[in-house]
Amino acid sequence: MAAGTLTLIPQYGDESHMRAVRLHEHGGPDVLTVEDGVDRPTPGEGELLVEVAAASVNPVDTYFRDGSYEPVGLPFTPGVDYAGTVAAVGDGVEGFEAGDRVFGTGIGNAGYQGACAEYATVPTDRTVHLPDGADLTEAGAAGVVAVTAWRALVDHAGLDPAEDVLVHGGAGGVGHAAVQIADAVSAKVHTTAGPEYHDSVSALGADTVLDYGRDDLADAVRDASDGGVDVVLDHRLDDYLQFDADVAAQRARVVGIGENSPDPGFTDDGAARSKDVSYQFMSMFNTPDLRVPLRGVAHLLADDRLSIQLAETYDLGEAGEAQRAVLEDSFLGKLVVTP
Repeated sequence: MAAGTLTLIPQYGDESHMRAVRLHEHGGPDVLTVEDGVDRPTPGEGELLVEVAAASVNPVDTYFRDGSYEPVGLPFTPGVDYAGTVAAVGDGVEGFEAGDRVFGTGIGNAGYQGACAEYATVPTDRTVHLPDGADLTEAGAAGVVAVTAWRALVDHAGLDPAEDVLVHGGAGGVGHAAVQIADAVSAKVHTTAGPEYHDSVSALGADTVLDYGRDDLADAVRDASDGGVDVVLDHRLDDYLQFDADVAAQRARVVGIGENSPDPGFTDDGAARSKDVSYQFMSMFNTPDLRVPLRGVAHLLADDRLSIQLAETYDLGEAGEAQRAVLEDSFLGKLVVTP
């Protein structure tokens, strides 16, 4: 090499580095930056290295960013949900090989960096194969919302065919997945949504879509369900605990989800007592084996019985804007980041 010649060593574009969204301190969306020279992770025992096709944006991702929830450490890459193609497998991995299409959820905590990056290491205990008929980008947006809806309706509520179910907020992430899962069970689906989303939510399988702002909402729910609903999926128990009891049928099951609802209370618990209404509070992160609901979701995706509506797609450099939008904007379905 001649004296004075400068050799440029690439920081990315090679097999050892990647682009990733990272935060080095907690704060607002502006603390999220894209870094080009991040070390590409190596899968450990029981892990996969996934080339990420899509990572959805959930409210929980913003809690890790602002410090409400403590991430694995800083610098940190957000992204609880993921879908992509297996690039490498770690020691002890069985049933997966390079080239497999996969999706899952539950990273970005429990010792793992998130999926808003070109590559992510993921554990096999929260990852399943994605059938050929399912779209990778939709699958990347499915994890938290579809698994939460599945756990609430199938596991906790035990929703049966022909039962009446009320899904609060049918245009939201969990809500629009729940409408479709309940429809796949052959339940009679009632939901609430803003008027601008009524037609879209009906097309997803809702039998009744009601404006959540109407004064006679309780009467409308009872009329639509011939006296009361058997199951309620509620993400705002702080607002609707009493309402749910009022519209419940005998021995109804109410499942409460949500991240930061204040302690709810009844104004009159007589309705709940007289009907033997049961209440279940839940978090997706308590699922004993995430692969069980994920396989159910994968089947519905491949069978065209579940479609994750993609309201907006962002690239890595727009991750901060995506996290702002997930908390502040109104939209149908999900927001997703595609590296």
